[in-house]
Amino acid sequence: MADPGTDFGRKPFEARPFQVMAKPNGPRCNLNCTYCYYLEKEALYPATKSFRMDEAVLERFIRDYIAGQDRLGGSDIEFTWQGGEPTLLGLDFFRRAVALEEKHRPAGKTIRNSLQTNGTLLDADWIGFLKEHGFLVGLSLDGPQALHDRYRIDRREQPSFDRVMRALALLRDNQVEFNVLTVVHRHNARQPRAVYRFLKEAGVAYMQFIPAVERAGGEVTPAGAAPPARGEIAAMVTPWSVLPEDYGDFLCQVFDEWISRDVGRTFVQLFDVQVGLWAGAPAQLCWFAETCGQCLALEHNGDLYACDHYVDPEYRIGNIMHAPIADLAGSAVQARFGQDKLDTLPRCCRQCEYRFACNGGCPKNRFVPTPDGGAGLNYFCASHRQFFAHAAPYLKAMAALIHRGRSAADIMEVVRHQQLPAARAGVGRNDPCPCGSGNKFKKCCGNAPSPRAALVSNRSSD
Repeated sequence: MADPGTDFGRKPFEARPFQVMAKPNGPRCNLNCTYCYYLEKEALYPATKSFRMDEAVLERFIRDYIAGQDRLGGSDIEFTWQGGEPTLLGLDFFRRAVALEEKHRPAGKTIRNSLQTNGTLLDADWIGFLKEHGFLVGLSLDGPQALHDRYRIDRREQPSFDRVMRALALLRDNQVEFNVLTVVHRHNARQPRAVYRFLKEAGVAYMQFIPAVERAGGEVTPAGAAPPARGEIAAMVTPWSVLPEDYGDFLCQVFDEWISRDVGRTFVQLFDVQVGLWAGAPAQLCWFAETCGQCLALEHNGDLYACDHYVDPEYRIGNIMHAPIADLAGSAVQARFGQDKLDTLPRCCRQCEYRFACNGGCPKNRFVPTPDGGAGLNYFCASHRQFFAHAAPYLKAMAALIHRGRSAADIMEVVRHQQLPAARAGVGRNDPCPCGSGNKFKKCCGNAPSPRAALVSNRSSD
């Protein structure tokens, strides 16, 4: 994708929904996580001494982004601040950003902000600011200490777990809205229940599980190659990349925990998105959408890129100091980028029974040969097929509940009764109930109606 310049090679502007991940200090970070794909982006700006968005770029971004979102309608305008590590810029930068948002806010619109952080620099002052201005905080945490510190180290090769957990406690105890982003890597993928239970016990109600994968050679496998065997798959990627089978197992085991007792109480992004897709709703995550191109990345100097995972010269759309950000986002160049996801979908994916729930996944991961020797199969195809096959009965049941006006959380009652016969064996009346409720068996499942009675009761209330 060539840089189209000032007229950015476009047909007349089309008002398409778009979001921007703003990286006001570029790739600069105080951590040196082994699997981080963004640290290397410093090489894009070899003459840059300070990766800090200046006042002119900041105001132009805020002003034009608000104007672009206002043209799309809706009452909320959402800013997303990422990095690198954005808290390195200090509180004054974000105080200025909030002031500029208010300066340019149209009447009747609400401005919302989210901040993705490693948490190591959060303190009482930061917490006060985030709470005062209603920021949603995304905190990076990869599970229990040994799993988190495996790859999330600082530039002195010191672990970060204790500092992140202090940040989590500050956010939780001060009622700052937050979620946790967990990178699923080669090692924590093999302990899915430990990771999930750890996050729950830490008070995390909103979870994102993002699989780490990076090609070892950087080249897409050519068409005509045979589908790689398990050992060959491992050789295609870096040592920290999660293997497809392990990621599939991770999703299935976490899903089993979630579906049994946590639906409606713990929110796992991928599961919530899939429930929506199986119920016929549009994809709420670009990975699983038919096309993409609606989530762009803004670098510190105003350069706008097609996607956070495509911050490379050939995917630079333009600079917001030379053209309005909405025009760049709505350009033919960006539309082509998004449409390519659909147009390059392999034949096997087009014929797949799970296409509606996957749509080939993120294009950046389409580097595995297809079963018929074609090109462009997603590295995580086997993972997603494993998960869909495992979860399909429950996803279908939740979709049916939703269509009947019921809560998807009602699925837990069905699951509980499926598990009850095996769980009853050898459990005394005064023993803890095996369903995990914390109540005595006689006060919980030991006093529950039969599965048949429960289903009759459910039908009668439809």
